[in-house]
Amino acid sequence: MNTIEAIKSRRSIRRYKMDVRVPREHIRQLLEAAMMAPSACNTRPWEFVVVESRKVLDRIMKAMPYAQMLGTAPAAIVVCGKPKVQEMVCPGFWPQDCGAAVENMLLAAKELGYGTCWCGCYPLEKRVEDMREILDVTSIPLAVVAIGAADEAPEARGFFDETKVKYL
Repeated sequence: MNTIEAIKSRRSIRRYKMDVRVPREHIRQLLEAAMMAPSACNTRPWEFVVVESRKVLDRIMKAMPYAQMLGTAPAAIVVCGKPKVQEMVCPGFWPQDCGAAVENMLLAAKELGYGTCWCGCYPLEKRVEDMREILDVTSIPLAVVAIGAADEAPEARGFFDETKVKYL
């Protein structure tokens, strides 16, 4: 699958096949793809928490009302930002950098045959604090990415809209 095909065919999946696990080697490939994302001044202001524990996935669902897809997902990767890494070099770009890491992960998952769903934590302070406690991290949880074998095939919701483009 080429990159354009992956972009056009990627969907937010909210139902997963519960009997299909994501092997650690595939998790590693997703993390490698995430860490290949560009970042301001190459600061790489991120860390990742892989969640495979049903107990922890259930706690995340309680903390994040729009993350109910974790009820069937066999795994999730939480992307957390580390703004202090950029403090002295090029401060403030960590959310964009972590977003680029998430998108790389989504596209790599598509290539590996998995469905994903990106659910944001940051900048909602209550979600961030709840997630910090659940994950036992001091970094800033930016997003939860559910991962698994899709058990649905939703239609595309994105599309090209010429009215949103200005050529100079």
